[in-house]
Amino acid sequence: MPDSIDFHRLWLAVAQVPHHRDPYSAHGPDHWRRVERNGCILAAKTGAKIHVVRLFALFHDSRRENEGWDPGHGKRGADFADTFRDRFFDLPDEDYELFRQACIWHTEGVHHEDPTIGTCWDADRLDLGRVGMIPSARFMSTVFGKEIADHGVIHPWLHLAEPYLADTD
Repeated sequence: MPDSIDFHRLWLAVAQVPHHRDPYSAHGPDHWRRVERNGCILAAKTGAKIHVVRLFALFHDSRRENEGWDPGHGKRGADFADTFRDRFFDLPDEDYELFRQACIWHTEGVHHEDPTIGTCWDADRLDLGRVGMIPSARFMSTVFGKEIADHGVIHPWLHLAEPYLADTD
């Protein structure tokens, strides 16, 4: 079940599959970690399903083929996660469908009313500073995402992620 996902083991397994040329690329593992942190912060107040948010962070950009426009990369990431399901994690079908939808539509979608999908998308968008863009509240799906974007930095809320990320050290 979701509470028993060994995220540390899963991250190691995903990282061993060759794909990303540069771990420090704009869409590489450093970005995934920040999205995971952002998602944990957001989930503390949005009510999002944290296991879905954390899986999204790991897989949403994991199958990008370039750093520019890359249609279909979210679906490729979701499909890649299929190869780990039932071996490294198990989710109820309803949660897995939320995860897949969050991945598939994270680039093309604007807002989502589901708190879990909205949290996933906001977590990704709050890391736009890595590519020189300032996150805007008008592109956030959650009230808390808008608050953080309006504030300009996420640092005052970093402590909210600590309980969730203790298993990734």
